[in-house]
Amino acid sequence: MKTPPTTIQISQLPDRPSLSKNQNLFNDLVRKIQLRRDELAQWQEVVEACRAKAASEMLPLLKKFREQQTAFLDVLVQGHALKGLTKTDRRVLGEEICELAEFLLEETGDPKFKEIFNQFSPTDYDEDEDESEIADVLKNAVANAFGMDPADYAHLQTPEEVAALAQAQLNERRHHAEVEQARKDATRKKTPKQLAREAAAKAAAEEVSLSIREVYRKLVSALHPDREPDADERARKTALMQRVNQAYEKRNLLQLLELQLELEHIDAHSIAGLSASRLKHFNQVLREQLAELEQEINALVMPYRLQFGLFGSTRLKPSQVMTYLNRDIANLRRDLREIQKDLQTPQTVASLKFRVKARQREAKAFAAEERMMRDVFGFDADDKFRDDCPF
Repeated sequence: MKTPPTTIQISQLPDRPSLSKNQNLFNDLVRKIQLRRDELAQWQEVVEACRAKAASEMLPLLKKFREQQTAFLDVLVQGHALKGLTKTDRRVLGEEICELAEFLLEETGDPKFKEIFNQFSPTDYDEDEDESEIADVLKNAVANAFGMDPADYAHLQTPEEVAALAQAQLNERRHHAEVEQARKDATRKKTPKQLAREAAAKAAAEEVSLSIREVYRKLVSALHPDREPDADERARKTALMQRVNQAYEKRNLLQLLELQLELEHIDAHSIAGLSASRLKHFNQVLREQLAELEQEINALVMPYRLQFGLFGSTRLKPSQVMTYLNRDIANLRRDLREIQKDLQTPQTVASLKFRVKARQREAKAFAAEERMMRDVFGFDADDKFRDDCPF
């Protein structure tokens, strides 16, 4: 018996020396889907490995690092009270204490860090000194956008309250617009062209569903396990039927065709002999399948791009993820060693003054970078994307 091909592909036939546009498109879509399938499988394997590595290595390190940060925060608080520090020293140390307390509060949610923040910050953690100004700006924007009287919402104090008002106004106007459009659509007589387009779109959608359903029915008819008297063959057909049903539920046309190929119900000649209209419908389903695979891959990739601080349009490859995770683990180990070293160093007035000087130098360097970015490139350092990313 002739061995069937392992992949779906339309090949040139002796009586048809060249492929049609839709045949070439079919082959191209199948090729892309197979590539994305392989990529998805690689990503699923990498994600599983990364989760295991993060659970066994990164999370314990992170827990230890948070404990050390908490201990060092206490050291800084105690050092802030030492005699011999200037007002500038205490102000700079207070800023570092607030930064660390705010970070730990956001990471852990422990209210004790809020108390420490409020002790050394000129403003309360729960009060944004610029909040009222932001709210006023938003109020003016809402007034201009919706033609409202600011006096009607003068009682709103926070940006969140103003934003909620704006969203409510937007929802209300959208609802009115939809109701009005529905009323117009109901009363407006559609032109023959509009009716023809709608009918064609409906017919095309039905044809697409019919194309998938016909492939499915042929497989069901050939595989129905209840019609098989042999127990081993019935078990094999039952397993195949599960694959068929799963593919049909997902509208996975390519997998259904591959099952037909596996069972030798179709061959290269029968695929090449598909009618132009049927092939067009197949291509539409394959486009949808390719888009779904892309979305599934993006859902796996995006958390890692965010975790590793990677921006840009170049794709992140599965083979790169473990490298970046190992880099982050190495950086975390380094940070842990540094904070442990700080904890082991007695915090005297001299050492604290040295720390203050170092922070001031870092602040000056950052301010210089900001000026350079603003003067040379026209934007702030915080807005700079990482164009030096290797992908």
